[in-house]
Amino acid sequence: MKGSRPEQARLTRDNDRTKTEETRRVVENMVDGLNDHVIDGIGAFFHENFRWMGNAGCGTKIGLKAFQDHWQRPFQAAFSEKVCTDEARLAEGEWMAAFGAQIATHSGEFMGIPPTGKRVEIRYMDFWRVRDGKIIDNWVMVDFPHVMRQLGVDPFNGHGWEAFDTGEREAPRPAAKAAPIPGER
Repeated sequence: MKGSRPEQARLTRDNDRTKTEETRRVVENMVDGLNDHVIDGIGAFFHENFRWMGNAGCGTKIGLKAFQDHWQRPFQAAFSEKVCTDEARLAEGEWMAAFGAQIATHSGEFMGIPPTGKRVEIRYMDFWRVRDGKIIDNWVMVDFPHVMRQLGVDPFNGHGWEAFDTGEREAPRPAAKAAPIPGER
């Protein structure tokens, strides 16, 4: 790497690796709770002041009540008959990560799209940090554009980069830089 290297992995620097099994249990039980559609009892798994940090369209929720009122309830209103399946999980110390998909029925308004009754796949990635037996931080990426496309809405208005893969559009390239002359700086 040219120049000074930025600090890497600062959040996991003091990770207590003896907590791996506890972390795994907390997250696995929480996923079971989500699959049981628990809202009011979800505090059994999340710290009262935990942070839920989502991508654009999902928002950031600070505290259990904000998570319940501004994520869980709207999500369950938009999607019923939901089953969450982690396709892969990795745990180390106080940290656990997973990716997978929820399969659900679009039964309420979602991103301005009226209910369609369609079954949809909702892909996600989660990174959790567990402290004192509860989730204190949760970084989340939920693939809302994928869901919207399944519901007939193109959030990229035809400009998604999948068009490069299919050959519908040519991928741009960075401007060429002059090659350095050997021995010169």
